[in-house]
Amino acid sequence: MTVAERSLWRNRDFRRFFAGQFVTNAGDSLYTVAVLWLAFELSGSTLVTGALNAILLLPWLLQVFAGPLVDRLPLRTVLVGSQVVQGVVVLVLPLAAVTGHLSIGVLFAAATVLMLATLVMSPMESALLPRIVDEERLSGANSALATVTLGLDMVFDAVGGGFIAVFGATTLFLADSLTFGVATLLFAGVTVGTAVNPAETGETDESEPHGESVLRSYVSDLRTGVDILRGTTFVELMMTTAVANFATGVTLAILPAFGDGLGGPAVYGLLLGALGVGRLVGSLVGPYVEGVPYGMVLVSQGIGASCWVAAVVAPSPALTVALFGLAWVPAGASDVLTATLNQRVFPADLLGRVSATKGTISGMTLPLGSLVGGVVAEWLGTTTTMALAASGFGFTAVYVLLRPRLRRLPAVTAAEPDDFDVEVETDRPAE
Repeated sequence: MTVAERSLWRNRDFRRFFAGQFVTNAGDSLYTVAVLWLAFELSGSTLVTGALNAILLLPWLLQVFAGPLVDRLPLRTVLVGSQVVQGVVVLVLPLAAVTGHLSIGVLFAAATVLMLATLVMSPMESALLPRIVDEERLSGANSALATVTLGLDMVFDAVGGGFIAVFGATTLFLADSLTFGVATLLFAGVTVGTAVNPAETGETDESEPHGESVLRSYVSDLRTGVDILRGTTFVELMMTTAVANFATGVTLAILPAFGDGLGGPAVYGLLLGALGVGRLVGSLVGPYVEGVPYGMVLVSQGIGASCWVAAVVAPSPALTVALFGLAWVPAGASDVLTATLNQRVFPADLLGRVSATKGTISGMTLPLGSLVGGVVAEWLGTTTTMALAASGFGFTAVYVLLRPRLRRLPAVTAAEPDDFDVEVETDRPAE
């Protein structure tokens, strides 16, 4: 372990945030597996699982509205409140099952509340991390958080599938509620650096409601994020990510049916776990390839597309799981490098808004992909639709190869705002 890494882990607030993310992502993984499998078990329809998964993925579409609030509201309060709400909701589902009221309608209602509770979590990490971690350790912190998050996809998605096979989906929700209780306690102990924001310092104008103050600056904040991104290289990069995310949405919607065809809920869990393993390996590799040109990192997703297609036509479930995991390695490395790139190129005080805007533009296709995937799978079949979804990674590789400017993008360690046509106004008016 290097000196920088030792220093990072001596940071009490980062340790608590890291542990909280570990636990809350465990909870997210467990209820996602349970909700989607239960929906498929009750309906037998990819249309239903596609629509339900689209709701769970709506934070990717709506997080742009959470970005300004994340930059202005007390981060710790929002973190803790999100965990409390999720813990209560996952307890309602087994209660509904015991009383005989569990239905597709109840699942849709629960998914909607869970979606709203997690809405702030994506821009939250980008806004909070620079407040508790020194700039030179951001890459290591991003890698650590990506590792724990994606590692849980590996462990808890697979465990969740096996748990469902033995005990049933409703029992899984009881255990899941405990994870959000633990996350609440961990996040409550994080000390966030003082924000340049009267809402957090308590110096508000008694004559003006706080909600009105936040909403009044809402449009201005969103415009700031859009204006910084407009005309930059990130516009094209967001477009390629949007295509890949569309394919991911398709895949997540039909994975319960695909796993059921290969062997039931255990295989479904293993496929989700393989996705996590691949991204986990990629996130671990990410910091070691910071010196590789960023464009070439994006081109490597072509390898992922090839592994994906091979997984669909593999002659055994075990080989399908292994190849499907390999398909996600390049994506995992790219995610870590992109997070670090954002924090190097954009001002720290705008990261919440910029990250939310980028995430929304490139991630809005996730729920759309889930809806389309459910429909297409009913028409073409699950296996064919899974194979077509590999084109998401393939498009990124081909597009970057055909665009010399993207292909020659510098390594993250050498990246400057000018390399991506980012213009940051040093004389921006105080907010």
